[in-house]
Amino acid sequence: MNSQESPATQSTDASARPAGPRSWLREHSEIGVSVLLFLIGVLVLADALTMDVDIAQRGPVGPKTVPIAVGIGLLVIAVLLAVDVVRGGHGEAEGGEDVDLSEPSDWRTVLLLAGVFLGFAVLIGPLGFPIAGALLFWGAAFALGSRQFHRDPLIAASLALVTYYIFNNLLGVPLPGGPLMGVL
Repeated sequence: MNSQESPATQSTDASARPAGPRSWLREHSEIGVSVLLFLIGVLVLADALTMDVDIAQRGPVGPKTVPIAVGIGLLVIAVLLAVDVVRGGHGEAEGGEDVDLSEPSDWRTVLLLAGVFLGFAVLIGPLGFPIAGALLFWGAAFALGSRQFHRDPLIAASLALVTYYIFNNLLGVPLPGGPLMGVL
């Protein structure tokens, strides 16, 4: 500070400056997101590198490739975000979508979707992917507001069967077939 400044000017300058590490963290709160992304990236990489693969690899891309790529991607994004935030970058405030932030959360939809996913996890073993997947797709459409009862189950069944066929027959990723095991 200049020695020629008045005491009133010096006190306003001091109050305008944030004091302490707590205010720095408040101004750079996006650092928390980058730390979380970094930790998830480390977890994904550690899990991928310690994965015990018993199946024979077909071609140059094995079962570890995608998790390793995702883990590296998470680490790179975390570092780039942290550098951007430290240099003064900030995320834009919410406001571009047609979301009214003053409205409460739609817990009915959240709970319905959670129930649909839980039901899928329970039913995939005994019913197989085609039936459980159809229930998942139809239940998610219903939870999100679709009431086309003549159309939605047909689309859900088609999506489930196509997904099952692609993964099971074309990609070689075995999904449980359930009662339809011999048919498909």
